[in-house]
Formats: sequence, structure tokens, C-alpha cells
Amino acid sequence: MQRKRIMAAVGAAAVLATGLTACGGSGSNGSGGGAGQFNAAVGKVFNPSDAKGGVVRMANSGDWDSLDPADSYYSYEWDFSRLFGRSLLTFAPAPGPAGAKLVPDLATGLGKASDDDKTWTYHIRTGVKFEDGTTVTSKDVKYAVARSLDKTVFPDGPTYFNDYLDLQGYTSPYKDKGDLKAIETPDDTTIVFHLKQPFAAFDYFAMLPSTIPVPAAKDAGSDYKKHVVSSGPYKFGQNNQGKNFTLVRNDQWDQKTDPLRKALPDEFDVALNTNADDIDQRLLSGDLEFDVTGVGVQAAAQGKVLGDQKLKSNADNPSSARLWYTAINSDVAPLDNVHCRRAVEYGADKASYQAAYGGTVGGTIATNLQPPVIPGAQAFNPYPTPNNAGDEAKAKQELAACGQAGGFSTNVSYRAERPREKATAEALQQSLAKVGIKLTIKPFPQGDYGKLYAGKPDYAKNNQLGLMVFGWQADWPEGFGYFSQIVDSRVIRASGGNSNLGVKDPEVDALVDKAAITEDATARQQIWGQVDQKVMDDAYILPGLVAKSLLYRPANGTNLFVSDGYGMYDYAAVGVKR
Repeated sequence: MQRKRIMAAVGAAAVLATGLTACGGSGSNGSGGGAGQFNAAVGKVFNPSDAKGGVVRMANSGDWDSLDPADSYYSYEWDFSRLFGRSLLTFAPAPGPAGAKLVPDLATGLGKASDDDKTWTYHIRTGVKFEDGTTVTSKDVKYAVARSLDKTVFPDGPTYFNDYLDLQGYTSPYKDKGDLKAIETPDDTTIVFHLKQPFAAFDYFAMLPSTIPVPAAKDAGSDYKKHVVSSGPYKFGQNNQGKNFTLVRNDQWDQKTDPLRKALPDEFDVALNTNADDIDQRLLSGDLEFDVTGVGVQAAAQGKVLGDQKLKSNADNPSSARLWYTAINSDVAPLDNVHCRRAVEYGADKASYQAAYGGTVGGTIATNLQPPVIPGAQAFNPYPTPNNAGDEAKAKQELAACGQAGGFSTNVSYRAERPREKATAEALQQSLAKVGIKLTIKPFPQGDYGKLYAGKPDYAKNNQLGLMVFGWQADWPEGFGYFSQIVDSRVIRASGGNSNLGVKDPEVDALVDKAAITEDATARQQIWGQVDQKVMDDAYILPGLVAKSLLYRPANGTNLFVSDGYGMYDYAAVGVKR
């Protein structure tokens, strides 16, 4: 959510001084009322408050990947997980750029590197307890990381630890009798990670939910999601799988051990599999505080919000390190031919793509992969078309070059609970039909989209998912945190749970490795630019929009701000007044 020198140390105290203790600044009324202004929670805190109490009501149009931190990958899941779990490090609870900086959470400080950045040591805080009163130790963190390595049990989680730890054949605690030597715990407050190659940005791995401690005695494998044991200020109350769950206060959480969280609300109530338009109506009526996915209101509600000054004053429209795009699957013939993929690039109407997301409020049209907020990102356009509406002549030239002059048929998939992705698939169906590419639309559930369908290579190939509507938020705002999981072919797992939906190019893999050993930041950024150019030249991805979201800010919300680290409201900071 990098490889080599990309991270400057940030003092936690300095960051926090600009975060939860900040004044509301321009746009904040400072009193917890409903008054505000457009973008009042972007770059500043809206309605700062220390008042505790109340219930935060949230809804999700789909379901979680999993409530198990080892098996989650959506940005909102990582943001939300900090309510019930404490990773070694986390993004600072602060608005603006400070919110993309790492600060200690369960750990007492950032990692200490040795052995040419192949060994990383952390010390964890004393006095932190699980919800059952047992003390959290370094062994619980080691166990959490060890179990996350099993991508059969946890297919949706990131693969960073699998890729970089010196595993020496170790797979998981479920399958191996031996010890994971890549992680040492010389005492209860020290944990040491050993890598197989230097990696100076390992602190970003320590931020992953995979480091949220898990007591081995309470682990239930894939069923642990039914009752995740809390190490944070909240624990699970009800948990009705696929329907709803609640978080209630964890009486074993001690504020003295946690300088980052205020834990203002008494409870979080989350409804699952709720119609997206119904969520928007409830937001606007004050019957709901947040759409937990943080992607903003749908197109119909966007019009209402932007057309009503009172509603607009309660909205925020932040940009993020997210790209809405469509993967072009090279495993599906005839898209295994680069010219057929380029025909898609030329034939797609990106103006309609943008319209599917509500116009400019939903994002700016993208012509390459890196969003501007990624350091060193440079815009370029290898497939220009008039007014971004497609070029029928060039698309047909590419079809002739791939031996499909009459066009071809394939399927396009999207996440069923996301109306904007449905509209995107329909827009692609209409625009590509003009050049002879016939698309059949296939919706799949959000919670299993990566695990069982688009992100499972055999399923996608066997079911002719030639185009897959998708989106990607950087795990952290830098080239590696953005690119590695969507373009490196070596992270693709046959078992599913992939974010790389078909980029398989040895030259791209070699560029990723080259960036890994490049110390100079400017030179490294240039290499990521080459990755961008190579993937675009090979037409593995159709970029749609550099994402913006229209978030509706609850009038009764306090301590509200958009986190640059997560690209949405910081859920661990929010409060509510009743």
C-alpha cells in the first residue's frame, strides 16, 4: 500500500501534531455541526473533537474479501482493520501528505536495518493485550506473518512476504512441522526479519495487515475470519457472515499503549451486500455515515450532490493513487496477439468510460498507468484517439494485423455490486462493437472477484474473460507499491486471488528487478516509467481514469479527514455525535 532507498524517516510526534490534534482549518466549523464546505475534509480535519460515544453506521455494496487480515487486499479493508488490529507500523492518522507517512503502531519505532538491508529488526510495545487479556508478544506477530504465507488458505492477501523473506522452503504453519527461520523472536518484544535480497523499504511490509498479531491457540485457519481476535480498541460483537457485523469496545485496549487512536465511537455497525444506490440514499438522508468502500457515491447521487449547494457542502472530491482500468487478458485468444489487444486500446471510447464514473468528478481520463501522485510519474499517450472517443480506422488496422479483420467475440467481466463497473462494461460493449469486437457482459461477486473469477487464471481463460473491469489503489505511493502486484508475472498464483490479471512479460519483470537495486530515486523513477511504457506498448491494460471519488461527509461526523495513505476517510480516527 519500492525497492531501495525510497523512504525518509518520519517522526511520529511531528506527524501526529498535524493530525488528530490539528485544528479544523478552512472549511471546518470546529463544533461538530453539519455546516461545512466542499472539500472541507481534504488536507485538513473537519470537526475536530475528543468527544466519545455514538454508533457509526456503515454499509458495503458487496462483501469483504475476508475479515481475516491475512486474506484482505482492498484499501478500505486495510483502513478499517486498524479498528480491531494493530500492525507493526501504519499510515499516520493525519490529513494531507502526512497521512501517507509511516509511523509506529504495535512497534516502538521504524525498523532497524542491517546486513545491507537484508535484516530488519523491530521492538514491540509492552502492555498490549488481546481481547481475552493475554499479552501480545513478538511470537504472535511472527505467527501472523507465517500463516499469511499460505496462499491456498488465504488467496486474497498480498504476496510481499512470500516474495522477499528468506523462506528456505518453508510454506506455512499448517503444512510444515519446522520453524520459520526467516523470522526470529529472541525475546517477547523483539522480532527480526531475514530477507533473501536487500530491500530498503521493508517498513512498508511492516505496515501490512499481515503483521496484525494472531494468537496461535485461537487460529482456525480459513475460519478465523468468523472471530478475529482483537488487539485494537474494538472487538467483534455480532458477525453474521455475508449480512452484517458489529465492532464494540475492547475493554482490554489501553490508550497508554496506543498514541495513534482516540477510539471515539462506542460501536461500528456494518451492513453487507446492500444495494449501492440504496447506500447513497441513506447517506444523503442521514441514515448512514459511510459507504465503507470509500469509492464515493454512484452517478445518480453525484448529480444530486453537485446540483444542490447544501449537499455539495457536505462532500469531498479527493484524488488518489488509484487507477480505474480494464485488464486485457493475453491468455484468451485472439487477445494473445498484441495487435488484437491494441485494437481494444484504439477502439475503446474513454469519454464513455469517464461518463460511467460520473464525468470529471469521478476522475480524469488516463492514457497510461501511473497516477500523477506517484513520484516521478509522467503522462504519455501511445493510443491517441479524437476526443478520447476511440479511433475506428486504427482499431480495424490492428484487427487486420492480428488476423481478425472481421472482428471477434469475447467476454467482459465486472464486480456485480458496482454500478459504475457495470456502466463501464456496457460502454466498452457499445464502443468496441463499432469495430467488430463483440462483448458479452459477465458480472461476478466483488468478494470473490479476485479469488475465484477474474483473479483465477484458469477460470478466466476457460471462461473467455478477455476483458476484466478492475481498479488498483497503490499499496503505498511509490513505483513498487503501485506496480509490483499488477505487472510482475511472478506474483501470479494459479490458486487465484491475483491482482495481476494477465501481464506476463519477462522484460517487465526484468525492469522490476532493475528498480530493486537502483539507489538513486530519480533513476529508479525513470525505470518505473519504462515499466509503464512497456506494459502500455504490449497493450495488457486499458487505462480508464485516474480516480477521484465524491465522498459524502456525514453531518454528524467528527475528526473527519481523507487519508492520503488509503485514499478515503481515515476510519480509525472518526467520531460521531448523536
